[in-house]
Amino acid sequence: MKKEKINTIRDPVCGMEVSTDSQWKYRWEGQTWYFCSETCEQKFRQHPEAYVHQPSLEDADESAAGTVAEEGELHDPVCGMKVSPDSPYRETWQGQTWYFCSEDCQHKFHRDPELYTGALARRLHGAEQASGKDTGQVASAAPEPESLPENEYCPTGTCDIGVTFYTCPMHPEIRQDHPGTCPKCGMALEPVMEPVPTVRTEWTCPMHPEIRQDHPGTCPKCGMALEPVTVTAEERNEELEDMSRRFVISLPLATAVFLLAMVADLAPHWLPEWLTMRTVQWVEFLLATPVVLWSGWPFFVRAVDSVRTWNLNMFTLIGLGVAVAWAYSVVALLFPELFPPSMQREDGTVAVYFEAAAVITTLVLLGQVLELRARSNTNAAIKALLGLAPNTARRIKADGSEEDIPLQQVKPGDRLRVRPGEKIPTDGVVIEGESHVDESMITGEPVPVPKKPGDTVIGATVNGTGSLVIEARRVGADTLLSQIVRMVSEAQRSRAPIQKLADVVSAWFVPIVVLVAIVAFVAWYFFGPEPRLAHAVVNAVAVLI
Repeated sequence: MKKEKINTIRDPVCGMEVSTDSQWKYRWEGQTWYFCSETCEQKFRQHPEAYVHQPSLEDADESAAGTVAEEGELHDPVCGMKVSPDSPYRETWQGQTWYFCSEDCQHKFHRDPELYTGALARRLHGAEQASGKDTGQVASAAPEPESLPENEYCPTGTCDIGVTFYTCPMHPEIRQDHPGTCPKCGMALEPVMEPVPTVRTEWTCPMHPEIRQDHPGTCPKCGMALEPVTVTAEERNEELEDMSRRFVISLPLATAVFLLAMVADLAPHWLPEWLTMRTVQWVEFLLATPVVLWSGWPFFVRAVDSVRTWNLNMFTLIGLGVAVAWAYSVVALLFPELFPPSMQREDGTVAVYFEAAAVITTLVLLGQVLELRARSNTNAAIKALLGLAPNTARRIKADGSEEDIPLQQVKPGDRLRVRPGEKIPTDGVVIEGESHVDESMITGEPVPVPKKPGDTVIGATVNGTGSLVIEARRVGADTLLSQIVRMVSEAQRSRAPIQKLADVVSAWFVPIVVLVAIVAFVAWYFFGPEPRLAHAVVNAVAVLI
């Protein structure tokens, strides 16, 4: 059997060599692109136009007419178009000035400059400014590929190009370049970016749509070649999955501990004769320990971080209370003779708080799951708004011919054809034709609005029965739809006034509780009955719990 020939090509994201049998591939604009890892594939899916215009490493040694700009020329680092040094769209980053063809490209660069300023993007840009000064002159060209070490364009070997900042929804002033938890409130940090729909490619049969698979092939029913379709993929929320898993495991254990403790304390005659109080405590210990030490581990980590940074919050109190309750109960279970006789029962056991530690942990986990789910639903609503915009636009060239292009390639001033029933691709003004446009998704008005030359149109609204030619005015992040999405995203990360009061209360409440526990310990130690140390420890622990 003849084997299929396997070729070696370049990953368009990082430039590494990959084979055509790589499991990470994506079809875009009629061409299949192959990648070295899932990370590079996901980056390409999000911003394909940022990579398809970049030169490959094989072509890096071509003449100035190829990948390296001629002297005196500049290229937009986002889209690769030639731009003039006097362009009004410019951005200074790390001592170098970058020029852009439009405000949309400048906005993309501003959100993630590392994505476009890697070694490969610098070649596309042309050459660096002399001495890092804004002189408009271009220095020497980028180094040849032979002198460019692999770790310069793939520093860690993971091809993780680009930096996203993470912030706390409750404390927007907290910003860092990696995921984590907020040092002030313990909440999980979120990326500072507008959510984008995550898509993936599936192959299906035109005659049998129930046939779907993640790779090309033929239909097992009729033998027709499968066709690629783009579908929205569910984005994983790893923190929500982790908290949900911990909650699902802790819920039955905590419920069992709670019921057993309540029966033992309130109705001990319901227990069988062979189930002594000491056995009940050991069962409670075995059920509560995984809840406290495994399910509640993230809360202890956040509590320690809050003390280390001295930003006391809810997790400080939760971690302290649960840890003290569990540790006290373990000591009471293993060494009951250390406690005063007044605290010991007839059988020599001492009251424990395993059920309190387990139930508190489970309830906090439930709150975390509900909060994360609400935030995830908000992100889904934002992505649904973004999904209203069409994926392509029909651009009219200077010679009068028309072509379908991705929406990301539309620039202000482009003439676009909007056929009957299509969505208007971007904000603009009508220059030819008349029609009625359904703007209910923006205004809520159910009656279509008549449009004629000179009238403005809004992107993502639906054209009626007429054909229109519009001139794009605002594209990308400048459109009305994008501004609505940005406002919703910022509102999600904003703080309500009552939250500031809650921060102030928690900052004082935790040290006050600890101070009261210390006062109780001192008072019982110096003025309490014998044994004073045991009474002091027990009462201090009772305050903390």
